[in-house]
Amino acid sequence: MAGRAGFSLQGRQAFYFALLLAPPLLWLGIVYLGSLFTLLLQSFHAIDEFTARIVPQFTLATYRQLLTQPAHIDIIVRTLLMAVAVTLAAAVIAFPVALYMARYAGPRIKALFYVGVMLPMWTSYLVKVYAWRLILAKQGIASWGFEQFGLMGALDRALEVPVVGGPSLASSYIGMFVVFVYMWLPFMILPLAAALERVPASLLQASADLGARPGQTFRNVVLPLALPGLAAGSIFTFSLTLGDYIIPSVVGAPGYFIGMMVYQQQGTAGNLPLAAAFAVVPIVLIGLYLALARRLGAFDAL
Repeated sequence: MAGRAGFSLQGRQAFYFALLLAPPLLWLGIVYLGSLFTLLLQSFHAIDEFTARIVPQFTLATYRQLLTQPAHIDIIVRTLLMAVAVTLAAAVIAFPVALYMARYAGPRIKALFYVGVMLPMWTSYLVKVYAWRLILAKQGIASWGFEQFGLMGALDRALEVPVVGGPSLASSYIGMFVVFVYMWLPFMILPLAAALERVPASLLQASADLGARPGQTFRNVVLPLALPGLAAGSIFTFSLTLGDYIIPSVVGAPGYFIGMMVYQQQGTAGNLPLAAAFAVVPIVLIGLYLALARRLGAFDAL
């Protein structure tokens, strides 16, 4: 009798648990995975050149168009290089900040750091982008600051560099890079700080007792244990840069990015198959990055 009652209670708990999980799983399966499947399906259709209508037949013509036209290849390479540069810069800037927050700051200072890191995330995305456009304008605060410190010549030489330069910071890839790093930096700092907080102090002490120098301790103890947080933060910065279309539209030199092409092709151009094919590119790149990170052991300590 007691065994039957226990089994009945477990069955009832399992039923309630399944009932609780059903809505989010249905949302994930239908809305999210369903939309991704529809997107993937649309990328295998094509546009009739004469009627400008979608031909709902399986074809690789859209992917052939995506991967053979030099303009499309330039867009993919440009977006990929920007995503890699932003990720590397965010990691370099975030690591010392996260290390200080996790290992050296007291409770009050740590709380102030967390508030300072998250405070920009409470502000409207569009407000921040347009504010940066004003800051980086030719007569903006950034130019004024360079002039006050006598660095206007250095700024002019940087803006004269081919490809990355431009008339002003607001109209150059340098300015776009700065805005991207600013936008996604909190997404790198927070996972890194969480990973560094989990590094046992006893390991650092043991490394010092064995005669390791601070640099050796950092390379052989701190960095490997912080790798999961670094991987998590880089996934955020890399994927967000790949898919963003607002920042390249407002700040930076003329030139399309993947997100801008998706927005234009599914909007004004009406070429939904090409927009879907462009949207598949970041998914493939993120998948390859995750596979590489897993192969390097970045997720072993998660």
